[in-house]
Amino acid sequence: MEAGRGVAPKNQTFEIILGSSSMARREILAEMGYEFTIMTADIDEKSIRKEKPEDLVMALAEAKADAIVMRLKSSYQLEEISRPTLLITADTWFLHSDGFLLVGNRLFEVKTYLHLIGIEVVVYQGTIREKPSSEEEARQFIRDYSGGSAQVVGSVLVTNLVTGSRKGGWESAEVYFLDIPDEVIDSLIEEGIIFNVAGGLMLEHPLTWPLVDTVIGTADCVMGLSKTLTEKLIQEAL
Repeated sequence: MEAGRGVAPKNQTFEIILGSSSMARREILAEMGYEFTIMTADIDEKSIRKEKPEDLVMALAEAKADAIVMRLKSSYQLEEISRPTLLITADTWFLHSDGFLLVGNRLFEVKTYLHLIGIEVVVYQGTIREKPSSEEEARQFIRDYSGGSAQVVGSVLVTNLVTGSRKGGWESAEVYFLDIPDEVIDSLIEEGIIFNVAGGLMLEHPLTWPLVDTVIGTADCVMGLSKTLTEKLIQEAL
C-alpha cells in the first residue's frame, strides 16, 4: 500500500486507509493533517443503481467498503488489526441541470484503519454518461457544462473495522461554470485525461477549476471529500 502524509500530522491514535487513487482526495485528507496509506479495490458500479443521487452515493460507498473489507479478510490483514481502525468510503455525484451522470471511479482507503472510498457520478439531462468514446463526444460533453451549472452530492462512510459500526452521511453543493473556451476544450482533449473520466468532467483539473464561477457550498465537497463531514464521522466512529 502506498503511504500518504498530512502537511501537519495530528497526534493520530489510529490508522487510515485511503481507498482512492484520486489526487484531489489525497490532498484534502493530507490537508486535514492525517497520515494514511492508499489501497484500491474494484466493484461493478454499473450493477448498482438508485433513483436518488443521495441513495446512490451511499450505496456505492457501502459496496466499496464491503469489497475492501473482504479483501482484508481474504489476505488475513483484518485479523492483524489491533489499533482502532476505520474504513472511510466516499462517493460524489455531479448533477447537471435536470439530470445525473456517472463521472468515474474513486476509491479511498484510510488506514487506522480508516477506509476512504470515493466515486464521482454526473448525470446530464437524465442520461448517465460513461467515459467519452471519441473526441467528438468528449467535446460535446464539455460544451454542455459551459455557462451552465451542476449540483454535487457527496457521501462519506466510515466503518470501524474493529467494532463493525458504520457512520455515514452526505452533503451537497452547487457549481456554476463560466463559458469554457474552445481552446481549453482542445487542450483537455489533447491531454487525454478526460477520456478516463466518465462524463469528461474533472473539476480539479487546472484548466477546468479557473472556469468555475461560483460554488455554493464547500470546495472540498466539490473536489470529492467534505472535510467537515469526514472529520465528524471519524470522531463518531472511533
